[in-house]
Amino acid sequence: MRIIKRNPFGHILFFKKWLIRILGTLTHRRFRGFNELKIEGSEIIKNLPDKNVLFVSNHQTYFADVVSMFHVFNASLKGRVDSIKNVGYLWKPKLNLYFIAAKETMTSGFLPRLLAYAGSVSIDRTWRNHGKNVNRKVKMSDVSKIGVALNDGWVITFPQGTTTPFKPIRKGTAFLIKQYKPIVIPVVIDGFRRSFDKKGIRIKKKNILQSIEIKEPLKIDYENESNGEIVNKIEFAIEQHPSFLKVLSEEELKIQQELNAKRQW
Repeated sequence: MRIIKRNPFGHILFFKKWLIRILGTLTHRRFRGFNELKIEGSEIIKNLPDKNVLFVSNHQTYFADVVSMFHVFNASLKGRVDSIKNVGYLWKPKLNLYFIAAKETMTSGFLPRLLAYAGSVSIDRTWRNHGKNVNRKVKMSDVSKIGVALNDGWVITFPQGTTTPFKPIRKGTAFLIKQYKPIVIPVVIDGFRRSFDKKGIRIKKKNILQSIEIKEPLKIDYENESNGEIVNKIEFAIEQHPSFLKVLSEEELKIQQELNAKRQW
């Protein structure tokens, strides 16, 4: 009989639980204090199965995005709809919650290594390495690791693989979806780029409205839809399709015209 319980990646669950409790308590005021986090759709979380769920989201900072989701998901599982009030929801956190991240990022210092223990599925990026563009084959061992995480619980992924907005979705995400057939939940975030530095560690500006919108599961025909069709669905669902960029540009132009008119007046 095993006394020390571990997850499939060998992490000791007792340590992981306390790590999430401590880091969660330390970061709570970043989303409910220094800044305010507006949450929509979190009632969806409570009705999801315990495993084989893939969250796909746009990306604005290295760490703040995923930390905020840990807060929102755990709060939702404790019955807090669209709220992270009272950090007590972290006393019994969901321990089979993972996030996909670049190995070079998660091994870049003491804090990233702590966060990695809290739930990272660290992989080698095929297109970027230490700030340089590369072109290398997908490691099947990395694909298998993500499959292990999905088999065990929930996985958060940022399918653009970068914090730069409106970059293309990586086709590997569609491959994973067809391979493991998870429930796919789109998440749209905003405000993190304005309130944190790029790493999501240093608070850059206070009193910024951050937002997380959790959408209904995507309807996917795992057998018949192509990778391209799935990618297209994800782009629209997380509001990163090029057509959204055009809408934003038009809105920004309209705002600028209104400001100019006021100045002339």
